[in-house]
Amino acid sequence: MPQAQFPFFPTGVTHITAMLAFSCEDGQVTYFTGNMPVFIHDESDRDSFRMITAQFCVNGHAKQMDIVRAFGVKQISIKRAVKIFREEGPRGFFKERKYRGAAVLTSTVLNEAQRLFDEGLDLGEVSQRLGIKHNTLYKAVHAGKLHQHSKKDLVELESSKSARCEEDHAAPMGVGTTQVEARVAASKGELQAVAPQFEKALDVPNGGVLLALPALLAIGLLETTEQFFVEPKGYYGLDSLFLLLAMMALTRQQSIESMRYCAPGEWGNLLGLDRIPEVRTLRGKLHFLAQEGRPQDWSAELCRQWMEAAPEQAGTLYIDGHVRVYNGSATKLPRHYVARQKLCLRATTDYWVNAMDGQPFFFVNQAVDPGLIQVLEQEIVPRLEREIPQQPTAKALEEDPLLHRFTLVYDREGYSPALLKRMKERRIACISYHKYPGNDWPEDEFQRHTVKLISGQAVEMRLAQRGTCLSNRLWVREIRKLTERGHQTAILATDYRSDIPTIAGAMFARWSQENFFRYSRQHFGIDKLADYSLEEISDPISIVNPAWRELDSQVRSLNGKHSRQLANYAALNLDEPIEPEKVGPFVRRKAELREEIERMEGELQTLKERRKETKHHIDFSELPQDQQFKKLATASKHLIDTVKMTAYRAETAMANTLHSHKFRQDEARQLLASVYRTEADLLPDLEARTLTVRLHHLPTVRADTIVEKLCKELNATKTLFPRTNLRLIFKVGASQNP
Repeated sequence: MPQAQFPFFPTGVTHITAMLAFSCEDGQVTYFTGNMPVFIHDESDRDSFRMITAQFCVNGHAKQMDIVRAFGVKQISIKRAVKIFREEGPRGFFKERKYRGAAVLTSTVLNEAQRLFDEGLDLGEVSQRLGIKHNTLYKAVHAGKLHQHSKKDLVELESSKSARCEEDHAAPMGVGTTQVEARVAASKGELQAVAPQFEKALDVPNGGVLLALPALLAIGLLETTEQFFVEPKGYYGLDSLFLLLAMMALTRQQSIESMRYCAPGEWGNLLGLDRIPEVRTLRGKLHFLAQEGRPQDWSAELCRQWMEAAPEQAGTLYIDGHVRVYNGSATKLPRHYVARQKLCLRATTDYWVNAMDGQPFFFVNQAVDPGLIQVLEQEIVPRLEREIPQQPTAKALEEDPLLHRFTLVYDREGYSPALLKRMKERRIACISYHKYPGNDWPEDEFQRHTVKLISGQAVEMRLAQRGTCLSNRLWVREIRKLTERGHQTAILATDYRSDIPTIAGAMFARWSQENFFRYSRQHFGIDKLADYSLEEISDPISIVNPAWRELDSQVRSLNGKHSRQLANYAALNLDEPIEPEKVGPFVRRKAELREEIERMEGELQTLKERRKETKHHIDFSELPQDQQFKKLATASKHLIDTVKMTAYRAETAMANTLHSHKFRQDEARQLLASVYRTEADLLPDLEARTLTVRLHHLPTVRADTIVEKLCKELNATKTLFPRTNLRLIFKVGASQNP
């Protein structure tokens, strides 16, 4: 019988079982049974470790959990090693491994396959094109490595902004000219104007401006264009041109040149066309319309319609001049004082007639400004007498001496007692500031009144009233306002029927017209030139005589010097006694000043006599040749400004709608300007005869909510896009029901 051995192990070993241990020294792992080493391998030899530990388990020297506890390995790893040892023996751990060959769907192949899918090819066509098994591509699509577009996705892809851009730049006749047949027919004279045709288009820039289309049509933008304008033969119709100009104004494109930097195809989507005309073509169309048409008559007809639609607005009108600065060098226009820049600059003057809320009715351009009084009497008042609706009859005027036809409100430039008298004789009431109010009235005459402004706001004012006799013996009402600082503002009125708050409210609401000038100048570019052409001044125009102006300038200059010398002379009369040694120089200085003053008075008298003998005004034809000038062309400018007036009125109507939803007027205009520039999806449905304008979401939830309410009101109008049978439907976002 063999003798059993005691399990004596070397010092420092780690026991796997009571009969089995290991040690790790100098990068080698040694396994022991008692004090006898049974196997050695390098510490990094993973295959040998798995083989010997699996052998211990298979031979019964250790359990799998003993190996897990001793070496800290996972149990699943030991199970796999034991399985290999039982099936293949030790050689199973040291056989050569099989590596997977190169992947068929590399990143390059995947990109190319996705590009073909994006072009609309199906799985079989892509498989055949790339030489890849059908099943391989199918697995890649199923795993999400590739995306195969459905038919709906392909339609969306074709109507995307990117796809439209590529199509526009690949157009054979220029950027965006995709309707080749229609353009060829138009060039041959076989087509008068192409009809709008809408196709599905996503993310159209400035698509929100279509929300203004119902307001533009209601204001009358296209109602009478065919009556006053000859449609130019070619590709673009009258309605397309006028809608384009109005949309340009609403999206704050202040000049035609700014359209050079806009995508013509994207703007064409808004009109149902392939593209809009290029700047040179558009200028040519406008020049043709202005010359062959009648912009002034068209503007007058629109004004008549606006007054008839709101006769209460035409009862009180604001009149003021707007100085339009000319920075060019083609002609030397007369200089005008520009209050906003506090400079005298070359400019022309436009006299505007506005309602109390600032909405414009019409304007009169003056190449040579004769002043507000002359323009008012010669051009504005005769036109108002003809066009203002619901004026009192001759019998009513005869029966009531205090009744007036309508009321004009203007600033101190129009102050003239003679004008007030002539307007009173024509039964026209006038309200203006008193240019020479005189001394202040006692404060105890002023009483508090509630004045309702045109915005609906009620404010308190301290007002007083007296009857005032002017220099021409005309009795008028003088109303004064006392401010908190004690300043008194004097108003003259020949309206003898209205109460004090009504007159004060009409006068102090003139800021609405000033706001219109500032807003239109900043947002609608009313100061921008429509073209650069010049015109001869053929009409008899009375202008200030340059010789008289020069003499008047000398009189003013010398008069100022004379006043300063008089002040210096008076300052020499000192209250203090003069020392004896300084008497001589003082007397000499005083004598010199006296002599200088007398010389100035003689020269001043001579200049005044020469000025009196010189004609104050002369005809333009009498100007010296070197001082004559040409005026800026007004036909195209009048046409453009009338369209901008229509755009402003349309925006005002929409702002009033938002205002009814407790939205402030200034906020409403800012929101609308943002809406006009927001992208939108155009979704025509020819079977249902609708054109859905799906506006993208706005920056805030509140703005979305307000615009959604606006869309509901616009949808109720059931507006058709011009020259189509498509009813416009407006909505915000894809989830909202129209």
